[in-house]
Amino acid sequence: MTEGTTSAAAEGADTLTRLEQEGEIAADYLEGLLDIADLDGDIDMDVEADRASVSIISDTGSRDLQKLVGRDGEVLEALQELTRLAVHRETGDRSRLMLDIAGYRAEKRTELSELGAKAAAEAKSSGKAVRLDPMTPFERKVVHDAVKTAGLRSESEGEEPQRFVVVLPA
Repeated sequence: MTEGTTSAAAEGADTLTRLEQEGEIAADYLEGLLDIADLDGDIDMDVEADRASVSIISDTGSRDLQKLVGRDGEVLEALQELTRLAVHRETGDRSRLMLDIAGYRAEKRTELSELGAKAAAEAKSSGKAVRLDPMTPFERKVVHDAVKTAGLRSESEGEEPQRFVVVLPA
């Protein structure tokens, strides 16, 4: 191995270690939260797309975890921000950690990928830009990725919380 290759490998290992540490801190924080709320759930940690990913799952399919998702994922978004702050407090670094509860984000990702693909198909066939409804940053990212996979470009426009995706024709 050359010096550059060795350095890149060491940097990748350092990044993985840092992301695993973020996941551990987040898991501890969330376990404490579950205990306080007297909710049952297991914590699953992973590293996906250069970010720590933590999921709260239940073997029993408990509806209690749905309380932590909230209407349209609002509670989930708030818990994710609180968890990121807990990680920041411990590490001093800004976290891009993703939190999923009871598979809500995974299901939402599938729906949004389909929406992005349909919008791309519409933009291709009509030759006109397609404007979608306002979305959260997570939702916009999934749609942008789906549009890119379909071979088109997309942009976000507007101001939060009314920021939305525009799919551009070829």
